[in-house]
Amino acid sequence: MKLKWRLKKENIHIHERTIGKILKKEGLVRKYRKRKVKYKYIKADRQPGELIEVDVKYVPGKLKNRRYFQYTAIDTASRWRYLRIFDEQSNFHSVLFLEDLVQRFPYKIQAVKTDNGFVFTNRYTGTYKREDLSPRRLHAFDKFCAEHKIVHYLIDPGKPAQNGTVERSHREDQEKFYEKNIFRNVSDLKKKIKVWNDYYNNLEHCSLDGKTPNEVLLNYPPKVRT
Repeated sequence: MKLKWRLKKENIHIHERTIGKILKKEGLVRKYRKRKVKYKYIKADRQPGELIEVDVKYVPGKLKNRRYFQYTAIDTASRWRYLRIFDEQSNFHSVLFLEDLVQRFPYKIQAVKTDNGFVFTNRYTGTYKREDLSPRRLHAFDKFCAEHKIVHYLIDPGKPAQNGTVERSHREDQEKFYEKNIFRNVSDLKKKIKVWNDYYNNLEHCSLDGKTPNEVLLNYPPKVRT
């Protein structure tokens, strides 16, 4: 379907089944050992900024013996993403990333959803708990959310599927970016990941009925950032 939509933009009209037959004939179709179970999903009708999933991914390997981290934010309505590389994952970098995201996203961010990592919450950090197990001190990430009237949702512990949109995008990063690129240094990594993210935001998505994330945001009602 993605190939059909891309060809259509070039004024080339080919049925998706014909494209599928060509791919199969050329041996370009992935073969599954087991038959995939198909589920019927109910698509939530959300507006841009209504819910953005945020997570951190380890950059595979090291650059000059140093580990780097990829912060990721993806809007569940438009699939628009923002990626940024840091040399550390910390409370400071989480707030810095969210602050940058608020400035870059064209709509008001109403809510974000994260896992229970220490860079997003202190709910499960023992040294910050009261006797009733509530946090003694508000996390810096929660403080920023409160100041900007952003709701901060946490997934259930051990349930990464509840952050499935950003987890899926991380798999795309791993298979289509990290496994196909070599980085000379961190500057090269940051440059290439920016190009990759721009490409992703201009890629047709099946969940968007053949539109790109940028097209969804562009064709949405006037931007509101109040």
